[in-house]
Amino acid sequence: MKTVGIAYNDLIPEALDLAHAIVGELNLGANSWILRAEDAEDIAERAEDTDLVVTIGGDGTILRVNRAVAPRGIPLLGINMGRLGFMTELTVPGVMEQLPRYLNGNVRVSEHSMLKAEVYRRNTTDAEAPASQGPYHALNDVVLSRSRVSRVITVRAAIDGADVSTFRADGVILATATGSTGYSFAAGGPIIDPLSDDLVLTPLASHVGLTTPLVLSPTSSVDFHLEGSQEAIISVDGFENHPIEPGDWVRITHSPYRARFLRANEPNYFWATLTRRLGFSFQGR
Repeated sequence: MKTVGIAYNDLIPEALDLAHAIVGELNLGANSWILRAEDAEDIAERAEDTDLVVTIGGDGTILRVNRAVAPRGIPLLGINMGRLGFMTELTVPGVMEQLPRYLNGNVRVSEHSMLKAEVYRRNTTDAEAPASQGPYHALNDVVLSRSRVSRVITVRAAIDGADVSTFRADGVILATATGSTGYSFAAGGPIIDPLSDDLVLTPLASHVGLTTPLVLSPTSSVDFHLEGSQEAIISVDGFENHPIEPGDWVRITHSPYRARFLRANEPNYFWATLTRRLGFSFQGR
């Protein structure tokens, strides 16, 4: 029998009850485990001998759990109890009937690219030198944005070593294709097929510099240099935040890790449900 872990969002009262029900009704056995999604270190430790991790919550739950399991290549299966659920596969109604199909391996594995961010301090000019912070791995995006006390910040962006634009803006986002439906989309960025390895660079309320998003190749290396006098924050997948001071810079490249999801839905499911998940109405033929 597969060793199955369950990570749940403890802000949703019903999530823990569902986790226990899954273990009991599907007879997952003594090797199964249940942990809060916030307990990333514990999940990483327990995942060493785990075949599959089921998440109960929403996309935010997946983002937290993925950082613990992606380095081990463990697939995720998301049960949506949140709002949008772009990365989740199942909903609560009928979940007990559907889960055995995934546990028995009658599904495909979908791999999604990730980002790696490293922070270099103002006195570090050589990218070959050890980074003072990181690396941080993101499934959705890496955002350099103003801190609570800052107004707009000045960010010089370079792609593959070539200066592209200096932004006076609230910040700038580098998103994966998976993250293109998140913060980047809200800031005016395009939606990209989640299986693509392309990247999206999206300015946040840019007053000076480029205002349009850029779609970059998978091999691109992107540097964000914080200039001026305003402090900023680097946010990794929206929940891991680190302060950045003027003169510091962030290098973002593709991560060696990939997020892996179990999928049984049709390959066009993402596009077939896109407008519904975004909250739009669409009357097809």
